[in-house]
Amino acid sequence: MIVCVSVVGHQNNPLYIQSFTDADDALKLHHVVHCSLDVIEERVNNPKKSGTTLNEAFLGLLYPTLNYKVYGYLTNTKVKFILVTTDLDVRDTDVRNFFRKFHAAYVDAVSNPFHVPGKKITSRTFAQTVSNIVGSYGLN
Repeated sequence: MIVCVSVVGHQNNPLYIQSFTDADDALKLHHVVHCSLDVIEERVNNPKKSGTTLNEAFLGLLYPTLNYKVYGYLTNTKVKFILVTTDLDVRDTDVRNFFRKFHAAYVDAVSNPFHVPGKKITSRTFAQTVSNIVGSYGLN
């Protein structure tokens, strides 16, 4: 089950975070997302150690916790997408497809002429699209 999705700017500023759990878990999920930024930075700065190539946007499993698995995706503009799930047996192909659709929704949202680059994404259409993407994977 997907419990949180997040968009983080190239300066590590949160642009969008949506949790699909109780309000009590929201702070914990913010912490999980924030901790994943260190892992993303380490993988980008040390590609030989992580085994990923810089031309690949999908970063894979960033780290597992006791309750969650955290996946990452990095765009060409250094915007980071983070997915937090409670499923222990998630296939990479499903996560890749999720991130492709999520990236397309993000591009649509920031292509809006009223969106200010680098500011939080407040579009209701984007939020609805994200909810639909999460629901379409049956992981929520």
